[in-house]
Amino acid sequence: MKPNRSLAIALAATALSITALAADAPSKKKPEKAVAAKPAAKPAANKIGLQDYPSMGSIQRLDPRLDAILAKDAHIEKLADGFDWSEGPVWIKDGRYLLFSDVPQNLVYSWSEGKPATVFMKHSGYTGSKPRGGEPGSNGLTTDAQGRLVLCEHGDRRVSRLEVNGKKTTLAQYYRFYRFNSPNDLVYHSNGDLYFTDPPYGLVDRKADSELPYSGVYRLKPGGEVALLTEDLPFPNGIAFSPDEKILYVAVSDPDKPIIAAFDVKKDGTVENQRTFFDASALLKQGLKGLPDGLKVDRKGNVFATAPGGVLILAPDGAHLGTIATGEATANCNWGNDGSVLYITADMYLCRVRTLTKGKGW
Repeated sequence: MKPNRSLAIALAATALSITALAADAPSKKKPEKAVAAKPAAKPAANKIGLQDYPSMGSIQRLDPRLDAILAKDAHIEKLADGFDWSEGPVWIKDGRYLLFSDVPQNLVYSWSEGKPATVFMKHSGYTGSKPRGGEPGSNGLTTDAQGRLVLCEHGDRRVSRLEVNGKKTTLAQYYRFYRFNSPNDLVYHSNGDLYFTDPPYGLVDRKADSELPYSGVYRLKPGGEVALLTEDLPFPNGIAFSPDEKILYVAVSDPDKPIIAAFDVKKDGTVENQRTFFDASALLKQGLKGLPDGLKVDRKGNVFATAPGGVLILAPDGAHLGTIATGEATANCNWGNDGSVLYITADMYLCRVRTLTKGKGW
């Protein structure tokens, strides 16, 4: 039976509003007043019901192959703004809405076509009673095979799942009895294994608070077993599989070596043959905003990677085809609607680009 993802997550959201998770969030800004950009007076008609929103940024074309991915008139649409640091977008297919994190504000927002972004979850990544600074909230978000929301939580240093009753289940919090640093981003393998990264960005004091001497990439099996896949990447961040799941991509947010690493995935789910898929050093030296961060893959194996300059579109051979240049430090992206629309979180903005391709899994 096909799971009703919309119902499951909607019920969870309703339960959240009744529990202590509805307590007030930090007040450095007033994120509840984040606004949606006004749609055009006459929304463009199209088969998936998208309205037109104001444009921002630009599309930079570097290779003719980009024309098969982005139409000549493709542009970035600004959907909402007023966030502190937007991250981790995930599309809820049955409900036709987007969820995304605001990491410093410890919130998850919901956005749907023609409506303003609203707070979906408070205390999304830190549920402690003691106020803390830094980046306490949830970061990367995804859904499991049953449509349940799965979160990387900075402040509580765990990977969790939101249940229908509004409560969270901890999926992973320790490796060999040591707490994780601050799980950052995650991706499911088709066999149910969950792969995630664990850099130190959510720690208030990275030296004093860290219990592990490295930033790892891990695999969580459905039975709860956690395995360390690599400890060799200094700041592992975004993570994604190639369409055939034979390659694992990991973004490395290291200003001294800003790369996207690639690994071969072995039959037992471990990885080998670490190599550099793309080196963003030249872009960073140009003074472009951002570092390698979140990334996603389309059906044909093209990699959409946030990095200095915006969202880089990279061919399966690593060639840089073009950039969705937001003009801001860009955190993450993900597919939505019918799988052809790329939603992007870029600093204080939520935006999107309509593409000619579809995301992996659509």
